[in-house]
Amino acid sequence: MSPQQKHWMVTLQEVFYPVLAAVGIPSNIITFLIIWRRKCKLSRSSTFYLMAISVADNLVLIFIVVLELSVKYHQQEPFWSYEPWCSLRDIFNYGASNASTWLVVVFTMERYVAIHTWKMKTKICTSRCAAWTTMAVFVFSNLFAIPYYWSNASVYVNNQTRCIYKPEAPPQFIHALVWVQTLQAYILPFIIILTLNGLTLRLIALRKRVHITADLTSRVNNVKPLLRSRTRKSVVLLVTVSMSFLLLSVTRAITQIILRTTHMYSLDRNNYNFQINVAADTGTMLSLSNAAANMYLYVCTQSKFRQEFFACARQVSF
Repeated sequence: MSPQQKHWMVTLQEVFYPVLAAVGIPSNIITFLIIWRRKCKLSRSSTFYLMAISVADNLVLIFIVVLELSVKYHQQEPFWSYEPWCSLRDIFNYGASNASTWLVVVFTMERYVAIHTWKMKTKICTSRCAAWTTMAVFVFSNLFAIPYYWSNASVYVNNQTRCIYKPEAPPQFIHALVWVQTLQAYILPFIIILTLNGLTLRLIALRKRVHITADLTSRVNNVKPLLRSRTRKSVVLLVTVSMSFLLLSVTRAITQIILRTTHMYSLDRNNYNFQINVAADTGTMLSLSNAAANMYLYVCTQSKFRQEFFACARQVSF
């Protein structure tokens, strides 16, 4: 496409993805270091999950935003158009994306347990359990991405080398990969997060109603403000991480499901005369923005994190 014919969506993505990487990668490193110092008064299990989310988000930014999309819009034939990178590209991409998604899911589940029950909390909400869980998420996320090794092929089409689905691959195999990825990246995470967040907010509302209608003893009254504060901080942290993920991912989820359940799946994804392609790429930009947004969300919602952030900024400045 010549510069005169270049669609505004292409120009936007050429600028957006390098800027996203330049902003997101340093912010995730800063988030990891601040949480690692353990001065934000987070539980040890939450510390592990948030550090792991920072690592997974940086992998998303490196593999997808930098090495795939930024290179795609600034090179006519990216290096991943050739073997062996064409076969390996989606393993790294989907491995990082799946890990980022499911770490948010397991963090939501862990916070749900911590807020709802004390008995399970002592067994599940521990640093040991968090470490093993995050390790398992990274391992299984990459294992589920391995089948993509046999899905892609480097072909020479229209005087250009491209990485596409193998023409000789069985359609059932490609469709199975596409739908399994849609199920595990969007449908299941959305259902789990919305359900657990709804139950958590319902429980908080019931507890608040009980606190308002029943003041039993002065001893309970003395402990109650501390419990309310801890619960409120846990809920704010949970909603900040999980709901921002949902809000930024919902556009991509809807457009991908539309593309994969209609005849539009066969459309040329580079043809922006079709509005679904504009909507789909907008959803992709919003979804990938989630990998760079967490530090700014923590600064806005967590007072201890905000204090640590500004303290680090002052140290760097002076």
